[in-house]
Amino acid sequence: MLTLNNLLALTPVILVSAFAVLVMLGIAWRRAHSGTVLVTTLGLNLALLSLFLVGTMGRVETPLLIIDGLALLASGMILVSTLACATIAHAYLAGYRGPKEEFYLLLLIGAAGAMILVSSSHLASLFFGLELMSMPLYGMLAYSFRERRSLEAGIKYLVLSAAGTAFLLFGMALLYAQTGRLDFEGLVSALGIGAGENLVSLAGAGMMLVGLGFKLSIVPFHLWTPDVYEGGPGPATIFLASVSKLAVFVVLLRLVLLAPAFQGAWFLDTLTVLALITMLGGNLLALQQPNLKRLLGYSSIGHFGYLMATLVVSNQFAVETTGVYMVTYLVATLAAFGVVTLISSPYTGEDAAALHHYRGLFWRRPYLAAVLTVSMLSLAGIPFTAGFIGKFYIIALTVDANQWWLLGGIILGSAIGLFYYLRVMVTLYLVEPGMRRRDATPDWAAQAGGLVVILLAVLVIFLGLYPGPMVHWISILLLGY
Repeated sequence: MLTLNNLLALTPVILVSAFAVLVMLGIAWRRAHSGTVLVTTLGLNLALLSLFLVGTMGRVETPLLIIDGLALLASGMILVSTLACATIAHAYLAGYRGPKEEFYLLLLIGAAGAMILVSSSHLASLFFGLELMSMPLYGMLAYSFRERRSLEAGIKYLVLSAAGTAFLLFGMALLYAQTGRLDFEGLVSALGIGAGENLVSLAGAGMMLVGLGFKLSIVPFHLWTPDVYEGGPGPATIFLASVSKLAVFVVLLRLVLLAPAFQGAWFLDTLTVLALITMLGGNLLALQQPNLKRLLGYSSIGHFGYLMATLVVSNQFAVETTGVYMVTYLVATLAAFGVVTLISSPYTGEDAAALHHYRGLFWRRPYLAAVLTVSMLSLAGIPFTAGFIGKFYIIALTVDANQWWLLGGIILGSAIGLFYYLRVMVTLYLVEPGMRRRDATPDWAAQAGGLVVILLAVLVIFLGLYPGPMVHWISILLLGY
């Protein structure tokens, strides 16, 4: 039974859901693009502020959810990412021929689902949150349905996401057949210490890993990623690359840390192999990509390969490393995709995703080129950027745990990544006679979207130069000290 304390702890999710209903009612009453954006951003900001209130309550458990430090950190990142996405979408959809307001309704519903997912303590809430987050994405990715690539992206994500969900449900069924429990705590007590060697438990855990692996683009479940990233509208791709992947990784981390079936030697060996082929495969596939959105898609595969090292180690230091790496990855990814979206604004058909659209960008839009340069340096892990701090934590974690194979994979993947990130940066400063001007509107810097990407670039540099407050805050939130 829910208590008043439980309801207060769920305030951020309730606020996001309430404003989704408000946006829906507003659409039914009178369509107003700018008004819908204002209501959406107001709801997200109120939910973000309410997180500070919830943070003072300590750990709160409901029958299906758990509100702890990890859930609060992940919810904060989800809300910030969704806020950036909504702000940038305002400029992007300005020229869209058709209803614009429904995009923000889908955005709020997806954010609510992601917040439920990261707080899950029960397989039912895990499934509910995952589907509530994924279903709006089908519509967001196919929102520009008049464009063939956008419709293709939505359909591909729908089909492969459904396949991943089937694996996930089959794995849940096997664990339930073995234990008769669906809550995480019940699974832990029912499976016991020897669950790591039980074939039914391992099969269930493996099927769930496959289902979540589709959502995370873990190799070999990554084939949908480049096409969906390329075809989806810019704001939808931002949400997919940040909120969706972050939420799925957090719930996978919870499962690995809690359930004995995810701690078996066979399972951890499988995770190690998947981490290696994901970090190397993602970077190798990005080497010759002439399309920036596809390149960033493959890059995200490599980055989540690095993050999988935390699943293999799965101790307190791994939890802290996950928090640091996700924050540093998030700010750089939002900045990079934000620039792509602004260059494609206002909506004029397919996004400006090919690298030749960015040739000489510095000489036409120096601020946008500077933001993209900073984000590429951060994703490459160059010192004095946020990405270096995240990469340093991952390397320190593997060294501390004597995971030398993973350390070698991280170093090799980073070296490969450096090449294609530098290729993008060089393109920004080249000059081509008679090059076509395709960019954001001249007054982009006065728009909220332009200010968002500039603030993200500043944050990338600030976290790289002065990471202490971020690390201290994450340590207190996740570890209690």
